[in-house]
Amino acid sequence: MTGDLLTVSGLTKAYPGVVANDAVSFAIREGEVHALLGENGAGKSTLVKMIYGLVKPDSGTMTLRGAPYAPHDPHAARLAGVAMVFQHFSLFDAMSVAENVALGMEKPPALRDLAARIRDVSETYGLPLDPDRTVGDLSAGERQRVEIIRCLLQEPRLLIMDEPTSVLTPQEVEILFQTLRKLTGEGVAILYISHKLEEIRALCDHATILRQGRNVGTCTPRETSARAMAELMVGSSFAAPERARGGKGEVLLEVSGLSVAAQGQFGTALHAISFAVQAGEVLGIGGVAGNGQDELLAVLSGEMPVAAETLRLKGATIGQHGPSQRRAMGLLTAPEERLGHAAAPDMSLTENAILTGAARENLVNRGFLKWDAAEAFARRIITGFDVRTPGPGTAARALSGGNLQKFVIGREVLQRPEVLVVNQPTWGVDAAAAAAIRQALLDLAAGGAAVICISQDLDELIEISDRFGALSEGRLSEIRPTQGLSVEEIGLMMGGAHGMEVAHV
Repeated sequence: MTGDLLTVSGLTKAYPGVVANDAVSFAIREGEVHALLGENGAGKSTLVKMIYGLVKPDSGTMTLRGAPYAPHDPHAARLAGVAMVFQHFSLFDAMSVAENVALGMEKPPALRDLAARIRDVSETYGLPLDPDRTVGDLSAGERQRVEIIRCLLQEPRLLIMDEPTSVLTPQEVEILFQTLRKLTGEGVAILYISHKLEEIRALCDHATILRQGRNVGTCTPRETSARAMAELMVGSSFAAPERARGGKGEVLLEVSGLSVAAQGQFGTALHAISFAVQAGEVLGIGGVAGNGQDELLAVLSGEMPVAAETLRLKGATIGQHGPSQRRAMGLLTAPEERLGHAAAPDMSLTENAILTGAARENLVNRGFLKWDAAEAFARRIITGFDVRTPGPGTAARALSGGNLQKFVIGREVLQRPEVLVVNQPTWGVDAAAAAAIRQALLDLAAGGAAVICISQDLDELIEISDRFGALSEGRLSEIRPTQGLSVEEIGLMMGGAHGMEVAHV
């Protein structure tokens, strides 16, 4: 590593009611991987948006390679040598890899020439891509390659990466890390945002820690434990999730021979899925994004009806029941897409509490909303799950992603489900919040509920699940006890390794 590439001095950005960044200063050196850490709402997103030209700071300055740097939009940032790979991909499924890459370039060459460059650059950096493939046919890991290659074709000097491993298997993570090390060896600086602290320790050279919009310190991740970094982020210690010891009860949910055709051109069909989950048990289902997780949750929630006998809840057939009937019977779900699916963006938190809690929390009387009761329920969620918000009247879209996630999970847990199905329960939340959510799921199971946790976070599944299965191309692997499973074995199951059989439990 040589000198500073980017220097940030006193950057401040305030919104009504909150100071997102308060005089933040730090520097990123050439050829280093620099982590940006902080709990949800700490100001990480606002800071990188200012660096990338999406947000204009209220005050403060930046220099890039010794020259003043104040991008007025992402186009100016890219011209200056700053690129960003976002957590949510911005790709068009119906277009080819080359066409998607061309859309992100200022002056794209002819598609034939661009395809040759994509092949060359992707192979050089160990991320091989076929430029002619349709994006809708790619795995989540391959889609991320498209985003990265699109950035690398710009020959950036600073690459910002936001939660880049959230959709990758352990094997794909190692490939990505090799690519990033190759880039830093060429002098490229990488600003890396992740809540996976062991990942930070393995990859990053330095870390800047934000808390409530302020830079509260730096550390060398390789010399700092994951727990110590987490406590720096939240400003206090917190307990790791603890599993209560208790026996398993009756089977609460059975899925038998579930097969569903793909919904739309780029959906995933489900093939002969069978499993059962007992009272007091957490069943973990892993898989790389796009392998049938959304379809499985849609079937279990009632959004996608199936043959009645395919699903049984406490012995009763429910395949044709809709979401409201299933909720009344005790089967609750929390989908992955929190803004738009789990919560209505422009509705208040009170209104969003009503959307799923109306019946079980008795929030409606003869067709009239019991507003005081609904607001009290929303406040219980906010308090019980430490949702950082001005109050229950705040619109869902005004919350940070992690705080909205806490609200969504809390809303379902507090309704005392008999069976709870959650998809990506701690996606995008900080270490302390993730620990609290996992503890809530474990407590729910300890109280006699059955919990199905669908997640791409292997550490999470190993920590809280009693048994584990993996979805790959719409097929469920053999379900095995989690104890004794290695991360490598789980990664192979998620990747659809040969020899994995469809489970009949």
